[in-house]
Amino acid sequence: MLRLSKLADYATVLLVQLGQHEGLATAAALAGETGVPEPTVAKLLKGLAAGGLVISHRGARGGYRLSFGLDEITVAKVISVVDGPIAITACCDGRGCEHSSLCGLSGQWDMVNDAVLATLNGITLADMSQHTVGGSRKVEAELSVRSEVPAVVDTVN
Repeated sequence: MLRLSKLADYATVLLVQLGQHEGLATAAALAGETGVPEPTVAKLLKGLAAGGLVISHRGARGGYRLSFGLDEITVAKVISVVDGPIAITACCDGRGCEHSSLCGLSGQWDMVNDAVLATLNGITLADMSQHTVGGSRKVEAELSVRSEVPAVVDTVN
């Protein structure tokens, strides 16, 4: 099962919440607004600042703000900053596999990985934060992806 890490999920929630603030927001305020434990928020904000997604302002009136608008930050970028490069198998991220000499699928996972990356790069935090009358944009995106994925899956089978 492909699963988003808890930290990447929390980072997405924090960034969307941070995008709702006019000025600076503190780790304590974001923890209170999101329900994510404050030590986790502080750890994530430090990493997100190192990754260039947020800007840290020190001092008594300090806090954090987004480096870019929500419409400029993709889900892929958030995941990459928190978890590292997105690769569904070891052979997709350039590492070899202990079975590579016996595996007839060497390089074949790349098309699946590319489809996942394209989808994640096509969804911004602004998309994640918007809701429509019929449901969330996330649900619409998932339905769109489902309609495209079978062609990729059929190719692999």
